[in-house]
This record gives sequence, structure tokens and C-alpha cells, in this order.
Amino acid sequence: MATTENRRAVGDAAARQLANTTKTAPQLSAITPRWLVQLLSWVPVESGTFRVNKVKNDTEIEVACGARDERKLPETFVDYIEKPREYTLSAISTVVDVHTRVSDLYSHPYDQIREQLRLTVEKVKERQESELINNADYGLLTNADPAFKVKTRKGAPTPDDMDELLSRVWKEPAFFLAHPNAIAAFGRECTRRGVPPPTTTIFGSPFLTWRGVPLVPSDKLAVDATGKTNILLLRTGEKKQGVIGLFQPGLPGEQTPGLSVRFMGIDRNSIASYLVSLYCSAAVLTEDALGVLENVEVGHYHEYK
Repeated sequence: MATTENRRAVGDAAARQLANTTKTAPQLSAITPRWLVQLLSWVPVESGTFRVNKVKNDTEIEVACGARDERKLPETFVDYIEKPREYTLSAISTVVDVHTRVSDLYSHPYDQIREQLRLTVEKVKERQESELINNADYGLLTNADPAFKVKTRKGAPTPDDMDELLSRVWKEPAFFLAHPNAIAAFGRECTRRGVPPPTTTIFGSPFLTWRGVPLVPSDKLAVDATGKTNILLLRTGEKKQGVIGLFQPGLPGEQTPGLSVRFMGIDRNSIASYLVSLYCSAAVLTEDALGVLENVEVGHYHEYK
């Protein structure tokens, strides 16, 4: 009769040699919701250039109301700026290289080429949102009119600061855009004053609001070495003379609006190359569509990492 001591069973280590490991697709922590890209209105630019025509001086446009003598009606016309600004789409491009041996032998359960392209596209889209905010030519921070820039009354963003910003961009403001640390600092300041901001739900996610305007987070608004950042307030849409995004439609190999993936061929070293390109820009149609709250103190960024 066998005793308990004599019984043997396959161990975990040996059993794992025959088991399939359940795997995830590659996880990339740099991926964010990219709310700015989602909330902007996007206008197709088939020629690659977008011209913003503006009225030269609206104070010179004269109209009359209730004039009894039609011979005294004012004569007027609307003049336009002679050299309006033109926006040329900017390219964000990179090349993905994959050895054919890798894609042939190691593409189950996840296709190597598909995953390489998926992750690269995510990084390109992250760069797109950063450029929309920080680009030296068309970025929102660069194109904010000085008359619509507000400096904080104290270090942390306060309800008074946000009200001042709303007083500048008061025509149908769509949303604030701020670093998550700035939103947290504003929430703390509101709580300290006994006016905790309410929340709203957009795309199934909760957002703090102020005066009914949501505070949308983006880590592309930098926090500098002194712990300072900026908060933006936008009106959006072409019909509202707001801030709009620009993209190139109908690209060869188009995956999403303005973004394409094209196979470039296989070289003599068996390297397959794929070109990932995204063409975009942004335009502030009128000066009062964009405001900036400057010198917002949120503490040193590394303290929150």
C-alpha cells in the first residue's frame, strides 16, 4: 500500500513548460486621453494651406436704426485685411523598421508589425497634442493675444483668476485646458475657500468645472523647474470664430483623419519599413477665442510623479 510520503505529482515549474502563457498587448504608459484633440473642431485643408480672412476695422462699419430720412442713411462697406495669415500644415513623421524574420516567426498571438505600428501611431498622436499647444508657429501658447493673457493674483490658481480669464473669453467658452497638477491645485484652493467645484461628465469621464465650464487635463502643458504652468481657456469651432484644428484629408494609407501609414518596402537586409505621417495645425480665428492664465504655481513637477 502506497504511503503519502511516496506519492509524487508534477510540480508547478514542470507543468508550466506545457502551458500557454496568457499575454497582453504591449502596454504604453505614455498614452493619454488626448482630450484637446477630441474636443477641437477639425477642418479639412485639401490644399495644405489655410487662410484666415479678417475684417480690417469693424469700428468703421456704420449702420443706422430707425432713420426717418432715408437720404441720411450712412454709407459703409466692410474692409478686409490685405495680407491675412496663412497656416501651412505641419508634418509629424517617423519610420518603423521591422526585420522580416521577427514578423515571420514571432507574430502569434500578437502581430509584430501591427503592434509596432499601433504603438508608434500612439506616440505620434501624443506628439500632435503637444505641438497643438507648444509649437513655436501655430501652438496655442504662442498665438494667444497679449490682451487676453492674465497673471495670477497669487501662486495657486484661484476662483478669482478663473473668473478674470472668463471675463476675457466670455463668448461661449468651451473648456479650460490645464495640467492635471494645476487642476488639483485649483480644486484645493476652491475647497479651502469653501466653494468646491462641481463635476460634469464628458465622454464618460468626470471633469471638474468652474462656472459650468469644464477643466480638461493635459500633461502637454508643461510645468517648469520652478513649479509654474499656464491654464488655457478656449472657444472652439469655425462657426463660433473659435480655435480649430486643421488636417489633410484623403492621404494615401489614411488610418485616421490626417494620419497615414505607408509600406516603404523591404531592403537587402530584410528590413521592412513603414512610414507613419500625420499632418496638422491649429488656427485661432479671432483673438478673443483664446485666453491664458500665466504663472500658475502648482509646486515642483517631480514631487507629483
